Amino acid sequence: MSNHDKGQAVRSLIVGAFHMEADGKIIYMDGQIPLTDAEIDAEVKRLQAEYDAQEYARNRASAFPSIGDQLDMQYHDQLDGTTTWKDAIAKVKADNPKPE
Repeated sequence: MSNHDKGQAVRSLIVGAFHMEADGKIIYMDGQIPLTDAEIDAEVKRLQAEYDAQEYARNRASAFPSIGDQLDMQYHDQLDGTTTWKDAIAKVKADNPKPE
């Protein structure tokens, strides 16, 4: 587990200030109750699972045409009676399905 992952897990679990030293040691401030390694490890796993579950959304975001291109597609679809925009969006969603 990287110090970055550990720091994010601690930040997610506690309210208040803490400091992480270069060696990964956590210095709690504001009267925080120190977390156990097991609590931190479990939170790292939970955060990673949450991140992994959103992979489809990140893939979709980079695959969708730009907003300007989408507006242009919609404009021309309205003029020409075509479905270019709907087809482009449907393809991105089909190529990057949302997990059930």
